[in-house]
Amino acid sequence: MAEVLVLVDHVDGTCRKTTSELLTIARRLGEPSAVFVGAGYDTAAPTLAAFGAEKVYRADSDALTAYLVVPQAELLAQLVERVQPAAVLIASSAEGKEVAARLAVKVGSGLITDAVDVQSDGNGGVVTTQTAFAGGYTVRATVTKGVPVIAVKPNSAPPEQVSGAAAVEAVDYTPSALAQGARIAASTPRARTGRPELTEAAIVVSGGRGTGGDFSKVEAFADSLGAAVGASRAAVDAGWYPHTSQVGQTGKQVSPQLYVACGISGAIQHRAGMQTSKTIVAINKDDEAPIFELVDFGVVGDLFAVLPAATDAVQASKG
Repeated sequence: MAEVLVLVDHVDGTCRKTTSELLTIARRLGEPSAVFVGAGYDTAAPTLAAFGAEKVYRADSDALTAYLVVPQAELLAQLVERVQPAAVLIASSAEGKEVAARLAVKVGSGLITDAVDVQSDGNGGVVTTQTAFAGGYTVRATVTKGVPVIAVKPNSAPPEQVSGAAAVEAVDYTPSALAQGARIAASTPRARTGRPELTEAAIVVSGGRGTGGDFSKVEAFADSLGAAVGASRAAVDAGWYPHTSQVGQTGKQVSPQLYVACGISGAIQHRAGMQTSKTIVAINKDDEAPIFELVDFGVVGDLFAVLPAATDAVQASKG
């Protein structure tokens, strides 16, 4: 079986959930080979082995993390030319999509971004599923030239552990002059909220105009589920919640296992950012709100009455 290269998504060796998802997907296509860039490999190693990495290409060069994205694309291009993998899988974050695009240009391959499903076509090829035109269409696509380079959205596959140990190969890399064109002068970690990252969370609870600016009930319900908190554009524009939490076409696009929309009418701008969620629940006083056309479960009621009752029920089920 051909190798499938997976760019490890991590922070100082702590793997994000997207890495275990990509390794799970890679096993459908061939033999997963992780590409680890930067420091902290010893922290990441148990996760990579637990989710099926049969090989790890380890690149510790400071040059890979001292400059913006280009060195990672160059390193991946070298590995693609050398091992001719069945595919390259990268997390579909802002940085990941830029790495994927640069890689595709370097190796002359087709590129697919924001895939929500990746499967083998049974003949050595890869078939992906995407959504297009603000979620109005579902598209099945395949790369017809070169090694498929695919950026996969978080929560596109449930992580599945397997037993095994990965063989490690050190990779020497010297960045080109082009790759040294933009150096990272400084970086500051974002303040932690104690909640999952919005784009990676398995559960997202979002509030909209119906909150009237009071997100306390939304946050309490989210915390009972271990969920991330999102907001509609209306809530963000009103200054009720940070812009970093906006879900929608002009905000973040999420695809969790469960999405709960609280006091959100369901304008197309918001739907474009969340309608690939596996299960959608809406709470709204207006029984004709457009959001109800999309949901799996709808609750017509006041979120200030529904959410506290739901929070109590969740807490009771834990105890």
